[in-house]
Amino acid sequence: MTTDYEIIIIGGGPAGLTAGIYASRARRKTVLLEKHGTGGQMALTWEVENYPGVEKISGYDLGQIMERQARSFGLEFRSVEVTGVASDGPVTRVSTTEGELTCRSLVIAAGARSNRLGVPGEAELTGRGVSYCATCDGAFYQGVPVAVVGGGDTALEEALFLTRYASRVYLIHRRGEFRGTKLLQERIAAESKVEPVLDAIVERIEGADSVTGLTLKNVKSGAVSHLAAEGAFIFVGTTPNTEFLRGFLPLDAKGFVETNPNLETTVHGVFAAGDVRAKVLRQISTAVGEGALAATMADHHLSH
Repeated sequence: MTTDYEIIIIGGGPAGLTAGIYASRARRKTVLLEKHGTGGQMALTWEVENYPGVEKISGYDLGQIMERQARSFGLEFRSVEVTGVASDGPVTRVSTTEGELTCRSLVIAAGARSNRLGVPGEAELTGRGVSYCATCDGAFYQGVPVAVVGGGDTALEEALFLTRYASRVYLIHRRGEFRGTKLLQERIAAESKVEPVLDAIVERIEGADSVTGLTLKNVKSGAVSHLAAEGAFIFVGTTPNTEFLRGFLPLDAKGFVETNPNLETTVHGVFAAGDVRAKVLRQISTAVGEGALAATMADHHLSH
């Protein structure tokens, strides 16, 4: 059977873009499929300072540089949504919103998306005070108090970013201490505009036409309180974009793709890289490394 491509890459974040660079440099006929703009979650990061060799850059700008580099090697891009994947012997069939494509090796780098709290008011007020991207929406909150929910690196980074605009940033975390890196914790402690609210969970996001506050519950005492805020920024982990893989690959309990150390899945010729994988660390640097390895393994698969 004649296939459309030697390698198809699903996802245009740092893992997918790096895989595209390596596959194209290997002179493999490759296409990258991405339903949104390239960059993935990286594009929503206002400032990247832990990517080796780059002191400080916005995630969006870094993604644009990666895309230009990939295109310079001849990588083809298609703006489509992948709806399903199936195996037909040595050929993999990828169903999209614009028809079916086939390949002999597949790299899954579909990334992940922000989790929701699932509390009353969240869905109703999304886009009207509830946000999952401080970089996108922070400027709308000039001179007013906002709340950030979460305790990891992303929550701490976004809380610091919001101090550029907000009069006060309440950083709400369900535990007694933050999980983010010590450097970020030190910056939070030194920032007078940030007020930690620890051992607290959000029970409701309040407001009619826009956010007016949050109902909080102390996990130790059970005490319920009201926090006045005009914005609620949610950073409580991620969910992998793997719905289109169900029935094709086994996924772990949270929906992430499981691979061996060479990023091979249980389907011959199919590899996974980046935040879509079941792993401990999800960073731009790890995604880039995995994208390079996945494309290299896909190239080896085609050669042998």
